Amino acid sequence: MDRNRKWEPGFGAVLLILMSHVTSALEVPLDPKVLEGLPQPPTITLQSPKDYIFDPRENIVIHCEAKGKPQPSFLWTRNGTHFDMEKDSKVLMKPGSGTLVIDISGEKAEAYEGTYQCAAHNEHGTALSNNIVIRQSRSPLWSKERNEAIVVQMGVSLVLQCRPPAGLPPPVIFWMDNNFQKLPLDKRVSQALNGDLYFSNVLPEDTRSDYICYARFPHTQTIQQKQPISVNVLNMETMNETLAAFYNVTDFYSDSPEGERRPGFMLPLGPSSTKMVLRGETLELECIAEGLPTPDISWQKEGGELPSSRMSYHNFKKTLKISDVNEADGGNYRCTATNKLGSADHIIKVTVKAAPFWISAPRNLILAPNETGILTCRVNGEPKPNVHWFVNGVPMDNAPEDRSRKVEDDTVILSSVQTGSSAVYQCNASNEFGYLMANAFVSVLAEPPRVLTPSNQVYKVITNNPALLHCASFGSPIPTITWFKDSQISIKNGDPYVIHENGTLEINVAQPLNSGKYTCIATNNLGIKENHVSLEVKEPTRILKQPEYKVVQRGMSAVFECKVKHDPSLIPTVIWLKDKGELPDDERFEVDTDSLTIKDIRDDDEGTYTCIMNTTLDQDSASAMLTVVEATPTPAIVYEKPDPPTDLELTDQTERSVQLTWTPGDEHNSLTQNFLVQYEDLLHQPGVWINLTEVAGTSTTAQLQLSPYVYYSFRVLARNEVGYSGPSEPSSQYRTNPAAPDENPSDVQGVGTEPNNLVISWTPLTGFQSNGPGLEYKVLWKQKDVDEEWSSKSVANLSRFVVSGTPTYVPYEFKVQAFNDYGSGPDAEVVVGYSGEDVPLSAPDSVQVMVQNSTLAEVHWEPVSSPSVQGKLQGYKVYYRRLRGLHETQEQADQQEQVLTFSGNRSEGRLPGLQPYSVYNLFVKVLNNKGEGPSSLNTTFETPEGVPGPPSFLNVVNFGLDSLTLEWGPPMNNNGRLAGYTLIYQAVNNTGELGPGKVMTLQANKTTVTLDSLDSSMLYKLYLSARTIKGSGPNVSEEASTVMETTRIQPTVETGKGPTEPPHPTSPITQSLHSPFHKVPPVGPTFGTVNTSVSEEGAVISWEYFGHHKNMFVEYIVENSEENWKKELVNGTHSHTIKGLKPGTSYRVRVVARDGADGTVHSTSEVLVTVPAVPNRQVDIATQGWFIGLMCAIALLILVLLIVCFIKRNKGGKYPVKEKEDAHQDPEIQPMKEDDGTFGEYRSMESDTEDHKPLKGSRTPSNGTVRRDESDDSLVDYGEGGDGQFNEDGSFIGQYSGKKEKDTHEGNESSEAPSPVNAMNSFV
Repeated sequence: MDRNRKWEPGFGAVLLILMSHVTSALEVPLDPKVLEGLPQPPTITLQSPKDYIFDPRENIVIHCEAKGKPQPSFLWTRNGTHFDMEKDSKVLMKPGSGTLVIDISGEKAEAYEGTYQCAAHNEHGTALSNNIVIRQSRSPLWSKERNEAIVVQMGVSLVLQCRPPAGLPPPVIFWMDNNFQKLPLDKRVSQALNGDLYFSNVLPEDTRSDYICYARFPHTQTIQQKQPISVNVLNMETMNETLAAFYNVTDFYSDSPEGERRPGFMLPLGPSSTKMVLRGETLELECIAEGLPTPDISWQKEGGELPSSRMSYHNFKKTLKISDVNEADGGNYRCTATNKLGSADHIIKVTVKAAPFWISAPRNLILAPNETGILTCRVNGEPKPNVHWFVNGVPMDNAPEDRSRKVEDDTVILSSVQTGSSAVYQCNASNEFGYLMANAFVSVLAEPPRVLTPSNQVYKVITNNPALLHCASFGSPIPTITWFKDSQISIKNGDPYVIHENGTLEINVAQPLNSGKYTCIATNNLGIKENHVSLEVKEPTRILKQPEYKVVQRGMSAVFECKVKHDPSLIPTVIWLKDKGELPDDERFEVDTDSLTIKDIRDDDEGTYTCIMNTTLDQDSASAMLTVVEATPTPAIVYEKPDPPTDLELTDQTERSVQLTWTPGDEHNSLTQNFLVQYEDLLHQPGVWINLTEVAGTSTTAQLQLSPYVYYSFRVLARNEVGYSGPSEPSSQYRTNPAAPDENPSDVQGVGTEPNNLVISWTPLTGFQSNGPGLEYKVLWKQKDVDEEWSSKSVANLSRFVVSGTPTYVPYEFKVQAFNDYGSGPDAEVVVGYSGEDVPLSAPDSVQVMVQNSTLAEVHWEPVSSPSVQGKLQGYKVYYRRLRGLHETQEQADQQEQVLTFSGNRSEGRLPGLQPYSVYNLFVKVLNNKGEGPSSLNTTFETPEGVPGPPSFLNVVNFGLDSLTLEWGPPMNNNGRLAGYTLIYQAVNNTGELGPGKVMTLQANKTTVTLDSLDSSMLYKLYLSARTIKGSGPNVSEEASTVMETTRIQPTVETGKGPTEPPHPTSPITQSLHSPFHKVPPVGPTFGTVNTSVSEEGAVISWEYFGHHKNMFVEYIVENSEENWKKELVNGTHSHTIKGLKPGTSYRVRVVARDGADGTVHSTSEVLVTVPAVPNRQVDIATQGWFIGLMCAIALLILVLLIVCFIKRNKGGKYPVKEKEDAHQDPEIQPMKEDDGTFGEYRSMESDTEDHKPLKGSRTPSNGTVRRDESDDSLVDYGEGGDGQFNEDGSFIGQYSGKKEKDTHEGNESSEAPSPVNAMNSFV
């Protein structure tokens, strides 16, 4: 057979069919009585492990036990060849088995090493054992060696190597001293997995001469000893003194100083290492570090968490073990060594491989003649295992051909087996890490049914618990199991019964009415067998009177009651516990049938007492606390929840009602407001209590309305102002008799899922609504408006039914009626639904298109007939696509198809958004819920001309004093035949007002024009649009300025300085639709002459300006200063007064215009302005006439006082100007005070003692204030220099008087350059 053949067509379907027969294959019965009479192929029951290491002092015993009918015989192979035991007297096989016993006394045990395999054979097949590898255990002696004494410096690391001899199995390593005492291990001194002894750092106490490594070999129980190792730990001073004596005869470890050091890894070495582990084994990762102080080791997994349930730390956290490794444990593990000086990391890369492991091992099959079975051998591993099949120990390829047998990878399919084809199949799965082998026999039998469950067995269960009645059977073919109750009633699989595949009958909630005699019958084509069992349903054991919480004084008695109700046939036993343990062995504790009495109570009697009532089938328990106190205090009035009602009784019992009465419990000082009655349905919802009704707190009875086929149990809760009491004890059970259903399923609906079906669905009734056992549904249906009888089908445990073979999308009438074993429910309501839809058959006819205008068309079609829709009409879809423009000759391949959906039964629709002057293709489809129908015939239509799109661009390519040359591109979409262009242009003055528009009509073939006779230095707004016969399209606009007449700036000249360079001209900014920004060549200067003067208010600057920029500033800075330029906004004016300048100081001043669109800056050259210093007026008041007259008058009155004053004035001579000003307080001559905050911030940058000669006639400015702008921008920030200056020659004195202006620049500027687009738009 070709094991590598490909999957044949149809084989998958065959396998799916055959899989259904696999479930019918018999399991091998375990009953020995059944096995006695059945032929059976061999089965291996006991075998030695795959790896068998033997002790040469004992016999070799290789186990091989098997069972079968007839008893199998045994054969052995060794190393793949037949092992003839008769030729070797030392080899014996145990009678009745295949176990070998090899006597190796006086023989060389190595002669019997090898690979053994056992074969068990009878006439029905051959089973194989695993390959058993036999090896002799070995415990070799340690090689002779002489260990030199080790002298080591204190604090360094040290490794003492063990290197035991290789044994089989490997030895167990441990270190001891001469006194056979194990060496103490700790975080600093540890033993590695390989047995070496590691010292993270050595101490003087590590000095000893008896470090001895021992190796214990498990099988031989022998211990080998390594020669002792001597270690001498010295500090640095001692080391220097003894170095000469030991230099020639010792190893000297002094790689690092005696002091502290960072951690480093001793094992493993390097930054990373690798580790491979097999799935299911234990992963051991090890990290040993050196350092001083001794490092701590920690572990973590990169990108994941360590498996806390399977991991453990050993060897002071230097070893991490993960048990039962799986694939998820692969990855990088980081161990970190840390001390106070730092840390070190090592990465261990773990790879998880896997020897083969079972997913599903093949299982024994018993098949009847002509049945089909499947053997599966599902394994996994890493790498993926190879699967090989054998039959009776022979590879499948070499076995005799059997046409009923097919092999497909891990599956063997046995079809239509025949008597005599029994065999044992072996599955062998292997990879490089191991193998798995399993035997599975296929026995072909023809056996009549047998019932294996003992007959007349009595099953006992408690009410409301599940009951399992077994009917284990055997037969070939597999018997069919049927159950009967009381030999008459056939039990069907449904509520409350479940019949399992193995024949067991389960009653979900057993009730007393389920008690009785049950019969199971096993049947196949060879016979019939029956068995009888009985079921007894017992009443549950319940504690009616529970022990209550008690507070008792010391020395008094306490009684805990525990009254129980139980089934009369069950005898309960009572057990009392204290704190979950036995009662103290003390005569003070008296146990009665329903109570516990504790006399002469002591403090240690306090605790929890539990009463447990046991029967052979169930138990119940209840607990209460006992608190021991000194004395009973006078209690305060306490309001609590009421106690539960008691003594529930049912009277006036009818089919649908019952009266419930009860006795109220203690109200605890709060009147009962109402009682809540609840019920439990023990048949359908055991354990769930449902509110039924409420009655007033003064009533103790309730008339309860009931439903059929419910096992009622009632309880009552009382409520007062504090809350609800606990529930009462349940009432006795009250069962209502079954009846026919009172209602039918709800939410009945029908819809087709396929063209030929109708799915009828509903919401099923609950068990409570069923009103009786055997609930089923009768589904009735017929085609609407067709004279035919109702079709019907009864279903159980379903909520849907599929009617097949229906016509496509036709209306059906249907209804669903509930019925049970006691009758049918009311007549069901008729519901209408449709069978499944299919795609439409026809396409719309007579498709016509009426073009309304250049962008809108109306399409009309003839609707399809209703039968051809084959479903619910959803509407029509119109597919249309632009093929080309009328002026084009070839179709455009990249045009997207567009779709419009028109809902409902439409016959026309509108197509908006069409492109003028184009050719379109169109077709229509009808649409239902299933999909679209075929397409109508293609229809082609044309749209008329429309207005064109805007020109693709408009640029100004040449600027003159009185002319502008324009260039443009044709529209992207002509939308017809282009008739020409219309150009409109308007002048824009400095205030942004538009002049009258001038219109030019241009031919279609023109793309450039020159506008003449324009005003120089004028901004123009330009509009250009294209036109067809339908009119003009949208325009594209542009702005441009004509070139201004150049006027050179007349700079002032200061002695010793030349004139500065004129400002660089800037370019006007233009805008178009095609390109947002277009720069044009320079057209001339923006500023003209700049003049300066100094007035009483400050420095006056005036200028000529020819531009249209939005933002203009006067900027100034102290000469030779490194500070930022100060600036003041001066929009809409040609002169400005700078106030608050410091007297006696020279300033550099310039006028700047900024374009807000792209940050373009225009500036005048800098001029130098010097503010005169305040003159020091030295006036001799003695020469003033008014003063002499005044003094004479005063002398006549008080001569003495006049003399004194006169002398004092002449002593002062001259006095500072400040005193004079303080005396006169003249605002015109008052200098600026330093405390006014105006210029104090700049005085640190200049000398107050500079001697500036004041200009003749100049005056100090009057207390002006200059506010510093928030922005510190300068011309350097905008890419232009500013080094040129005007020299001061005094020509500007008195020429202009500065106009006093309110500072308006605050808030109008930012540190960002304004947009040129916004600047241009401000003039529109």
